[in-house]
Amino acid sequence: MNTRPTSPAQQARDSLGFRLREIRKDAGLTGRELASVIGCHFTKVSRIENGNQAPPEDNIKAWCRACNAEDQVTDLIATARAIESMYVEWRRQTRAGMKQLMLAPVPLYEQTSHFRIYEHSAIPGLFQTAEYSAAVLRYFIDFLGAPNDLDSALQARIERQQIIYSGNRRFSVILEENAIRVRVGSPETMAGQLDRLLATMSLPRVSLGIVPQAEIRKTFTQVPFWIYDSEMVGVETPTAKLEITQPREVQLYVDMFAHLQGSAVFGAKARALITRALADLSDGS
Repeated sequence: MNTRPTSPAQQARDSLGFRLREIRKDAGLTGRELASVIGCHFTKVSRIENGNQAPPEDNIKAWCRACNAEDQVTDLIATARAIESMYVEWRRQTRAGMKQLMLAPVPLYEQTSHFRIYEHSAIPGLFQTAEYSAAVLRYFIDFLGAPNDLDSALQARIERQQIIYSGNRRFSVILEENAIRVRVGSPETMAGQLDRLLATMSLPRVSLGIVPQAEIRKTFTQVPFWIYDSEMVGVETPTAKLEITQPREVQLYVDMFAHLQGSAVFGAKARALITRALADLSDGS
């Protein structure tokens, strides 16, 4: 029975080992032959291929050189660099309070010129009202058992929204219609949030589309994700954040985002969906 932990980082290490094994096999080399060429013990090759050891960058370069696969070096090294840092556990990061979690992405935001954002059940944090954000933060403070620093965390979250108005950044946003209909806080909180969303759509550097619930879907995805300049993808789960930097995988998310854009409505049609959700709040639907 395999009792090795199956964290996302370990799964990524297993995947990297599998790719390196396939490269070796495609070159017609045994593990011992490859080890002899790159100057290491054959057991190290086995450990790397089975995901039990992260390969040093020098080994990756030598591995690919020996297997005539040097065109894969850049992607494999990016994968190896990302593995140990890709999994950020919320509970560990919020030990000092939620404020630190709100401040953590600010440097990344400041370095990004094009945000591509997909959310399926919530309004993106950059476009939330204070009341909507407070409702979300209250839940996660309780869920994660974090210190209750709601006021300072909320202030930090609102302050980081200034990134929308600075520089020449572009924001391409796709929401599922569900995101504008999930009730967060009171009806008044939701109404204020939907009004804010309508105002956000008028900003010159914001493109906001909504995937209608009633339409036949053209594409499918299971998780929300943010793409930062085609360099990194952030995927959030209830307990952690995954940071994906492998060029091959980042491109898959870029492609998925383009498919989602093809399923979304924009402009007047998107505004009509938000206006309808507002009306349903008023009549209690």
